[in-house]
Amino acid sequence: MPFPTGDQHELRLGDQVAVVASVGASVREYRVGDRDVLLPFPAQSLAPAFSGAVLAPWPNRLRDGRYGYRGAAYEVPLTEHERQTALHGLVAYARFDVVEASDASVTLRHDLVPTPGYPWALRLDVTYGLTADGLAVEVVATNLSDATAPYGVGFHPWLSPGPGGVDACTLQVGAGRHVTVDHRLLPTGTEAVSGRLDLREPVALAGLALDDAWVDAVRDTDGLSWARLTGDDARTVAVWMDGTLPAWQVCTGDGIPGIERRGVAVEPMSCVADAFRTGEMLVELEPAGTHTVRWGVRLD
Repeated sequence: MPFPTGDQHELRLGDQVAVVASVGASVREYRVGDRDVLLPFPAQSLAPAFSGAVLAPWPNRLRDGRYGYRGAAYEVPLTEHERQTALHGLVAYARFDVVEASDASVTLRHDLVPTPGYPWALRLDVTYGLTADGLAVEVVATNLSDATAPYGVGFHPWLSPGPGGVDACTLQVGAGRHVTVDHRLLPTGTEAVSGRLDLREPVALAGLALDDAWVDAVRDTDGLSWARLTGDDARTVAVWMDGTLPAWQVCTGDGIPGIERRGVAVEPMSCVADAFRTGEMLVELEPAGTHTVRWGVRLD
């Protein structure tokens, strides 16, 4: 019986090891020496809570699974029935095929077939590469159809907190505005960060449950925005995203089956929830057009 995670692609560079699964182009493991950087999960199990997956052609939630675009109405299946939303796109559990592979990198591809709910053909090329600065990720989306396509992309790495668990960690996220939401976790606006939702400096996670987004990314001189999870072993999992990714989502995993606050999802995104309906940060991908994003993670 084939693994539900598909084929396994092991990457090695020095003491870094990453395992990329073909289903969802998911990072199933990433460790440096004997320290997990991302929460691992077994090849024989379905990826829990979108672990390590690519989220496209939209990340996060789509209200009622319905949207309009350029005068037409579309509907995709609901996947989060409690909140009546379509969650995290169409490819998180789809199979990607190898395009190119080496000892330290792999490129996977998925051709998204048009459906009544998303009638555009997209090609997604996902490259993972180990470097001296950690694991680098690039996703190139190409519109293979003859009409402009609405598009967004995100990623779902669950960061490992180290031996003391999430409550022993601090979290820093470089962003100046917090996205406000309703009871369905759908956006209602933004607000200036304040209190324990101001993560521009490290905040203790003990007693803090998050499933929130931030925008107005703070960037360094290289144009990168950073998030850092520091454990009680004084090791820091640092995530960066480039200027094509303007939003962060953070989830502490409280009450989520398979996670249960064992790690912290720190998710680079090209848009926040419901972008297909609001148009906020939405990418409009012209025929034959491409859209490229880059992010990465390392252990300090």
